Amino acid sequence: MPYYYDYDPPYFLLFAGLFVGIASGLAFEATLKQAVQEWARNRSTRTLANLQGMTLKLPYLGICTGICVFLASGVQVFGFPTNLAYAIATTLTIATSILVWSQLGKNLIQLERGGSKALDLDSFG
Repeated sequence: MPYYYDYDPPYFLLFAGLFVGIASGLAFEATLKQAVQEWARNRSTRTLANLQGMTLKLPYLGICTGICVFLASGVQVFGFPTNLAYAIATTLTIATSILVWSQLGKNLIQLERGGSKALDLDSFG
C-alpha cells in the first residue's frame, strides 16, 4: 500500500511573508535614513548607536517576521512538516537578525567617529 500525503504547500504565506519583509524593509530604510540625516544636521550629543530605538526596531522586527514566514513556507513547499519548517526558519532568522543588528550598530558607531568617508568601501583596494 503506497503512502500518500495530501498536502497543499502554503503558497499564500510564502508571498505574504515576502511582502511583509519587503514592506518592512522599505520602512526600515526610510526610518534609518531619516535618523542619520537628522543626526548629520544636528550633530547632537545623542550618538548614532542610540538611534536604534523602537522606531527602528519595529520595522526590523517586521522584516524578521516576514522573512521567517517566507523561509518556513519555502521549506514547506519541499514537503517538510510545518513544525520542522518553522524550527529551521526561526533558528536561521534569529541567528541572522542578531548578526545584522550588531553589524548595524558597529557601522553606525564607525559613521559617527569617521563620517561618511569611514564607510566608503570603494576606497579599499
